[in-house]
Amino acid sequence: MRRWNGWGDEQIESRLPAGAQNMLESLVGCPAPQQSVHRQEVTVRVPGSRVDAAGATVSTDPGDRLDHAHGQSFPDWVAVRCGTISRFPDAVAWPESESRLEEVLAFADRNRMIVVPYGGGTSVVGHLDVPESDAPVLSLSLQRLNQFLEFEPENRLATFGAGVSGPDLEAALRSKGYTLGHYPQSFEYSTLGGWVVTRSSGQQSRYFGRIEELFAGGAAITPRGSLEFPPYPASAAGPDLRQIFLGSEGRLGILSRATVRVRELPETDNIYGVFFPTWEAGVSAVRELAAADLPLSMIRLSNPRETMTNLVLAGHETEIAWLKKYLRFRGCYDDASCMLLLGMIGPRKMVAAGRKGARKIIRRYRGVPVGRPMGRAWQKNRFLAPYLRNTLWDRGYAVDTLETAVTWDRVNEAMQDIERVISGALEDKGEKVHVFTHLSHVYTSGSSIYTTYLFRIADSPEETMARWQTIKAAASRAIIANGGTISHQHGVGVDHKPYLSAEKGALGMDMLRNICTHMDPDQRMNPGKLVDTGGS
Repeated sequence: MRRWNGWGDEQIESRLPAGAQNMLESLVGCPAPQQSVHRQEVTVRVPGSRVDAAGATVSTDPGDRLDHAHGQSFPDWVAVRCGTISRFPDAVAWPESESRLEEVLAFADRNRMIVVPYGGGTSVVGHLDVPESDAPVLSLSLQRLNQFLEFEPENRLATFGAGVSGPDLEAALRSKGYTLGHYPQSFEYSTLGGWVVTRSSGQQSRYFGRIEELFAGGAAITPRGSLEFPPYPASAAGPDLRQIFLGSEGRLGILSRATVRVRELPETDNIYGVFFPTWEAGVSAVRELAAADLPLSMIRLSNPRETMTNLVLAGHETEIAWLKKYLRFRGCYDDASCMLLLGMIGPRKMVAAGRKGARKIIRRYRGVPVGRPMGRAWQKNRFLAPYLRNTLWDRGYAVDTLETAVTWDRVNEAMQDIERVISGALEDKGEKVHVFTHLSHVYTSGSSIYTTYLFRIADSPEETMARWQTIKAAASRAIIANGGTISHQHGVGVDHKPYLSAEKGALGMDMLRNICTHMDPDQRMNPGKLVDTGGS
């Protein structure tokens, strides 16, 4: 069963090695764990629904409304863990077909309801926040709109209901010998429609592409009517309407089905570990690898602090000790060392040739390959990292992430500035923050920067939120100051909305508002997310 107030399956726990506990206490301080509230304590405080659901295929059950009142953002975590959640949808609906989806939207229209689309509930930036409004709110779950609708092997296209989850989508395709290859961190629970409307990026996007490259077409139901996006291989017939819906975050309507570009299952799909003596050497190698014509699926470079943190969190003290001893013998391990995970994918002969080309670049920057064991461990645990968030919270530590993307000439300075402002953000409160970073998605012109930070939970939810808000604001300002995008893969939602204008400009923001207003004149589709339009 899925956790109601955390990440993932209740039966899965992430172990925190003793060495990791000692490391956190030395870097951040001894924690003071807070008792999380029980589900029943929150459920009994869910207010009565403001909508008459008699005869309608919607639920006003308090438990259903609680489960659809939040996502996985940091404010969501504080609210459900501490029992301060105060806004709930008035009803929840689970349409299982496009015709039922239209019926639900008609019900919402008759009752003048605000509609908040709900995919897998994995948003980390507030997409699922229930608006504070006099109008009733409907949480529209797409999880039953999950059918495998059509497979066209000749065209390498597959069509699914937008609510299909990552594992179900991949299982359906793999039974045909194909894959989409889109693996965000939230893969186990997030949905195809959610990926599209937030412009998601998968862990192996270097090879498979980001979701905007994989999304070939589909259909959407909007307050103005239905939209079809034919899956043309290419078109010069004016602006691409798919691009308008990509990243729309539920503001323009509901994506009901999506056609995606698929590939045959690769013959080889391996991840290799490499260590570099310095961050500078690692970045130089990564930049050259990104420009090389090699069959790479992933290039992920951890900075020294993340390298150290990951090795401690891995446990396996004996194996890690031998690894460090070997790397020191090779002159490649100390406090400045950086770990690279390098994915190679494709036909076996092509991968073998690609490895030779990659090794030449790695050797040029004094990198030391350590083979596949670290890559196998990463592949095995690739979707388990979020579970550590549950464990850390129970121990008294809060953890969150943020990400951006910049051109290569800005990567080092941007990373340093982001880490500097985060690490010092709580100094006036006498608190320390542990912060570390990796380059997770690499392009020929630049790279994403993915930063994780950890701090102590306070005695009150208000102070815990204040600490997070201070860190988030400082980091967001640093991202903007360094010419970075406010979101490389998490979307905008509520948390990033104040900074969007720095990227889009005044005219661009007006264009976004006008599109939202045109498609949703009454402003009842997920208002308050992405842009403000002065609606409900």
